[in-house]
Amino acid sequence: MRSILVLNSKGGTGKTTLATNLAAYYALLEYNVALVDYDVQKSALDWLDTRPEDCAYIHGVDGTRPGTRIPRNMDYVFMDAPAASHGDTLVRLLRKAQTCIIPVVPSPIDLNAAVRFLDRLVRLGRVLNRKVRVGTVANRVRENSAGHEELQRFLRSVRLPDRRRLPFVAALRSTQSYVHAAEQGLSIWELPPSRVYHDLELWEPLIRWLNSKRSRPE
Repeated sequence: MRSILVLNSKGGTGKTTLATNLAAYYALLEYNVALVDYDVQKSALDWLDTRPEDCAYIHGVDGTRPGTRIPRNMDYVFMDAPAASHGDTLVRLLRKAQTCIIPVVPSPIDLNAAVRFLDRLVRLGRVLNRKVRVGTVANRVRENSAGHEELQRFLRSVRLPDRRRLPFVAALRSTQSYVHAAEQGLSIWELPPSRVYHDLELWEPLIRWLNSKRSRPE
């Protein structure tokens, strides 16, 4: 079972958008996919509730309910973490994951929050010992903007305490296509290709990384 956590302690970074779109991508490839929502707002589960019945099936799990279990026959499990995940909550979430994706958006407030969060994250034992692999994603960027360039420079500079570089995996642009898809319980891959061709190209580095050994524990 492949377990992937989408995490950032700051709200509004697009965690649910990443988790739902990744879940749909692998479901479209006919894998057994579970989407676990650990956020009390349950945005990921709300997305599943609006998903048309004829779309690729994704098994929803309410991670806020004690004792909830993930079916053992799942090939992929995507976990949407809540905002303000710190301390013991952060450690518990990381224990459930092989891979952790951290979306960061290009605003001064979010960048400052990311600096503090990543500094704490890279010092945790599971990250240092490679029990979970972490990659960052620049999310909701305006291409060729100053904020986009600044965010990319920062994410490319993040290192672990042993000087290993933390992978910067992909940059996804800001577009209404994600809003239109989410309103219908769909993913970016389920919209007309002519509308999202460039966006699908931007997802390719993230998909390649997730499918590679570099994103998995040793």
